[in-house]
Amino acid sequence: MRNDGASADRSTSIIEAAHLRQALGRFATGVTIITTAAGEGKLEGLTANSFSSVSLDPPLVLWSLRRSAPSLQSFRDAGCFAVNVLASAQLGLAQHFARSQQDKFDGIAFRSGHGGCPILEGTLATFECSVETATDGGDHVIFIGRVHHAAFREGEPLIFSAGRYCRPADLISDN
Repeated sequence: MRNDGASADRSTSIIEAAHLRQALGRFATGVTIITTAAGEGKLEGLTANSFSSVSLDPPLVLWSLRRSAPSLQSFRDAGCFAVNVLASAQLGLAQHFARSQQDKFDGIAFRSGHGGCPILEGTLATFECSVETATDGGDHVIFIGRVHHAAFREGEPLIFSAGRYCRPADLISDN
C-alpha cells in the first residue's frame, strides 16, 4: 500500500528522541526486575522492559541499562544477573524497583540464586545468568547473559505499553 502522506501515521524523517520513545512505546513488553549481587554483598535491582531472548543454543538472553544509571558499575562488576518476570499483581513491586532508594530489598521477599543474585518471590519466570558480554549500545550498555537456570509458573504478566503499566486484558478492545 502506498503512503501518499495524507495518512495520520505521525511519521517523521528526522528521528527525535521523544518521538522515537513514543513510537517504541507502541511495542508492548513484559516487565522485569533485573537483580545482581555486587561486591561486598551489595544487592542491586531495577525495573526494566528491555529484556529479550537471544538464543536457545546456547541459552542466551539480553537486557540493557542506561549508561547514567547509578547501578551500572555494580552490574558490570558482578558477572551475573537474574531476570524476574513480573505477574500482573506485582505492579507495586515494579514501581518500588523503578525508584531510587538506599536499600531496595528492605522488606522484599527473595531468595539467593546463581552468584547470590536475588530471586524475587511470586514472579512468573526467572532466569539466572552469568554475563557473557556487555557491549556499548548508544546511551545504554547491552548485557548478554548465559542462562544457567530458568523457572516459570502460569499466570497473567504485567505489561508495559505506551508509557503505562497494564494487564493483557487492558490491551484488548472489542472495537
